[in-house]
Amino acid sequence: MNDKLASRARGQGMVEYIIIVALIALAGIAAFSFFGGAIRGQTAQMAQQVAGQNVTTGRTAAQTAANNALTEGNTEANLNNYVDRDNP
Repeated sequence: MNDKLASRARGQGMVEYIIIVALIALAGIAAFSFFGGAIRGQTAQMAQQVAGQNVTTGRTAAQTAANNALTEGNTEANLNNYVDRDNP
């Protein structure tokens, strides 16, 4: 009987960890999709710099994406302008 209870407790703990890992993964995916352009630009800039190339283009792309994300994040969203924001 005790072995069965211990087995269930271990199974419950494993399920809880899986749920936590899934939530963290979803948060990471959401953050990457929201800031994706800025992250891709910065990653490209680092790769260019390591390769010894000019990084101005990557820096400009990352800054533009970051500014666009900031503007989008500061724009008020409600039911009155929801459709307008998605279809410029």
